[in-house]
Amino acid sequence: MTDLKEKIAGEITISENPGEIIKKWREMFDVSQTDLADYMDIAPSVVSDYEKGRRKPGTPLVKKIVDSLIGVDKERGGEVIERFSKPGREGILSIDEYANPVSLRDLVDKIEGEVICGRKWERDIYGYTVIDSLKAILSMKAFDYLSIYGWSTERILFFDGVEYGRSPLVAIRSTPLTPAAVSYVKPKKVDDLSIKLAEEEGVPLIRTDFDVDKLIKILKEWS
Repeated sequence: MTDLKEKIAGEITISENPGEIIKKWREMFDVSQTDLADYMDIAPSVVSDYEKGRRKPGTPLVKKIVDSLIGVDKERGGEVIERFSKPGREGILSIDEYANPVSLRDLVDKIEGEVICGRKWERDIYGYTVIDSLKAILSMKAFDYLSIYGWSTERILFFDGVEYGRSPLVAIRSTPLTPAAVSYVKPKKVDDLSIKLAEEEGVPLIRTDFDVDKLIKILKEWS
């Protein structure tokens, strides 16, 4: 429980757009603005103001939001909490967080990556996840995909075993969370639909021709 609270609070705190993260977690818990406001004993318009960036949440407010989301879920039977306590890990080849922010540009250079599309790739990231695409598709349910985000969505997701690149982006669209960037590892081909999906999600799409073992070694050196 404490880990989940720290995960949510940490992600809100480090985000450049905390309101968007608050909204994503609220939707993930399937809690309406009205229900969250009632639990927090505030007006729904206040929740809306935070989510739209009209107000900046301080540490006490972030804690109250996190406690309230957890509290509402407990009253409903704790389904979301339970799912997070037993995430599907099959298909995750490597996952880690960075102690300090890492320049996505520097990381792309390090893995000799090619930016296929995306204008928001000159940013910092706070972690990475390397995923076996086929195993993830076969073993993970929609909610299990949340486990690939570790402690923050401000991370790059690497997908190994990609044919055309459609499935990973479709999976990303099935959850309310969006990564900082997506990279394909030695893809067979990145088709136009994959690029269109990435552009619609506003996610920089990258490719690297490093084999997955070499890639993981480099990522671990950085972490």
